[in-house]
Amino acid sequence: MSNVTLKAPSIGDALIPVGVLVILLSLSVELYGDESSYGANQIALILSAAVALLIGWKNGYKWQDIEQAIGEGIGKTFGAILILLTIGALIGSWILSGTVPAMIYYGLQIISPQYFYVTACLLCAITALSIGSSWSVAGTVGVGLMGISAGLGLSPEMTAGAIISGAYFGDKMSPLSDTTNLAPAVAEVDLFTHIRHMVWTTIPAIVIALVLYGIIGLMQEVPASSVDLENRLLLIEQNFTIGVHMLIPLLVVFVLAMLRCPAFPTLLFAAILGAVFAMIFQQEAILRMVNQPEGSLLRNLVDGVWRTLFDGYQASTGDQSMDKLLSRGGMKNVLMTIWLIMCAITFGAIMEHLGLLQKIVHLLIRMAQTTGSLILVTALTCIGVNIIAADQYIGIVLPGRMFRATFRQRGLAAKNLSRVLEDCATVTSVLIPWNTCGAFMALTLGVATFDYGLYCFFNLICPILSVLYGVLNIKIAPLAEEEPPKTLRPAEA
Repeated sequence: MSNVTLKAPSIGDALIPVGVLVILLSLSVELYGDESSYGANQIALILSAAVALLIGWKNGYKWQDIEQAIGEGIGKTFGAILILLTIGALIGSWILSGTVPAMIYYGLQIISPQYFYVTACLLCAITALSIGSSWSVAGTVGVGLMGISAGLGLSPEMTAGAIISGAYFGDKMSPLSDTTNLAPAVAEVDLFTHIRHMVWTTIPAIVIALVLYGIIGLMQEVPASSVDLENRLLLIEQNFTIGVHMLIPLLVVFVLAMLRCPAFPTLLFAAILGAVFAMIFQQEAILRMVNQPEGSLLRNLVDGVWRTLFDGYQASTGDQSMDKLLSRGGMKNVLMTIWLIMCAITFGAIMEHLGLLQKIVHLLIRMAQTTGSLILVTALTCIGVNIIAADQYIGIVLPGRMFRATFRQRGLAAKNLSRVLEDCATVTSVLIPWNTCGAFMALTLGVATFDYGLYCFFNLICPILSVLYGVLNIKIAPLAEEEPPKTLRPAEA
């Protein structure tokens, strides 16, 4: 590589792959709609990566170096892939064990339909604030809330939006969260200075979101009658052994997360614990699913649990809506999502390695002449990198590095930059179907990203407030003496 003269990319070089990606993804969605993430989007991303690769060869880059960059990019997401696989196993084992059915059973009796969206958002916000992980909250509490919502006959899209809004508020404000530690580290500002500065945009955003969820909840008609609820409760009782002890796996996850255990081993242990609970407390449910009367009890129990871990739980309650609700999970069913993530990361890694992303960002920096326009450009860059690179962490790190000096040159405190990174990179990643976060939430909650995106009020309002504050010069701190960066050990994902 040292003997090869590399040609600097032009702005045309940088924009061509992005333009191809936009055209192909638009065509994919037009042709396949909600099914586009099951293969069509992957093809669009790979073809766009091929276009970027051709530009790299034109500029003197060797395939070996590009291949290494792709490997490094995918390697950075390996932790997320492991968590995805584990969440698939956990959802299946928790349904079979009775943990999710118990959450649905008690939730249907406790939570009022009118206040459900507000309750879901607050519950996820408090939980994520405590453990610092939006993914863990969605994969545990979120799955149960989706089941309760279905039992009450409420909108799955609105429910997913409320879950994600709460989970991302808590994740964003928790000192245990990885992104909450990453953003100030990149911007070179103290962790708690960063969190205090985020309050000005984050608290108004979540308050507005809660008000909207409250208004929608009060205005909606309750579709499920008391008879419908009784029937659903009876179906759960007939198909599972229900008791408060079935919630022990959920409690274990909270305890391990509070002890700052990494996400992957925590969720893996929870999935295995669910399998053990199933073999002890849900033997009838397992035998019905396996349907092999000639086999021994132990063999059938092992077969049922094993099958659920890799293929998910297959319900046969006799009620179509309940079967659809409970037939979920399994490692096999996350492979399509992993394929999508790997294709997206391949495109993003090539774009970054060839300097094409940086070229676009430098152009945007030159266009930003005022404080308001600088914050607007930073916000758009965070969102754009989330779209192109398909990874939340790159959406924080790349803009953070590239705008850090510019903020200081303009006399702006580093905590302004770290706040924009969180307001516009952390929370928007979940709104993009091929981003690791968007793909994870769609898989876990069972609602397509474009379907729930309109109802993630917190995630939509936060970047708007961040830009508005910049344009109106509200709570924009001038450059001053700032504490040296400090971080806590974060929770994963």
